[in-house]
Amino acid sequence: MKNNELEIKDELKEKSLFNGSLGRRSFLQFAGASAAGMALVAAGCKKDRGYPDMNAGATLDFKDDFGVLNYAYALEQLEAAFYVKVASAPPSSFTAAQKAYFQDIQFHEIAHREFFKNALSTAAIGSLEVDFSSIDFTSATSVLGAAMTFEDLGVAAYNGAGVRIKTDAYLVLAGKIVSVEARHAAYIRDIISNGSFADLNSLTALGANNAAGLDGALTPDKVLAAAGKYIKTKINVINL
Repeated sequence: MKNNELEIKDELKEKSLFNGSLGRRSFLQFAGASAAGMALVAAGCKKDRGYPDMNAGATLDFKDDFGVLNYAYALEQLEAAFYVKVASAPPSSFTAAQKAYFQDIQFHEIAHREFFKNALSTAAIGSLEVDFSSIDFTSATSVLGAAMTFEDLGVAAYNGAGVRIKTDAYLVLAGKIVSVEARHAAYIRDIISNGSFADLNSLTALGANNAAGLDGALTPDKVLAAAGKYIKTKINVINL
């Protein structure tokens, strides 16, 4: 998987890769520019972040915006790892269109992950070790079910973390990313059951309110508890 991801990173450097999709190209250009701006702000605080040795795990300190950004970075690492694995060897029953769309989602998630990594610079947590042993990557049903879990959880995570962001610029960026995640969630849901892309009834556990047209929102402790089965690295949460 590591070799495959290195190849993908090399491909991401090739301008021709993005010429086929204006949406993908525009998003990556936006992400690169925004990351540069955020990194300037992070540089002023990175000396005092106090993150421990990564051998002891990753620490998310929610005392300020950087804790929230690292929280988002952790989730984007998880999603990117999942989609890289699926895109490298999709289930045999996937249609050509499904393979293409999962490739696109893969690039989005890699862009999200690299955006936070570059923006946080030395304030970023380390790379997380994932555990996908509960997912059968040869089964379309298993892959789609996991994808729905990741996307629904991701949307709920961003929605729930918004109130913790104090910097307007970061809140705007989070809104731009969660809207992309919601499009992923809608697409995955439509594959599983056509026409269910906006059906929130099964998301009540994530705080969704279908009658009011509101998507789910979960606090970081609930999100990390749900995502924990897919993450080997110990995640320490403080000042939540």
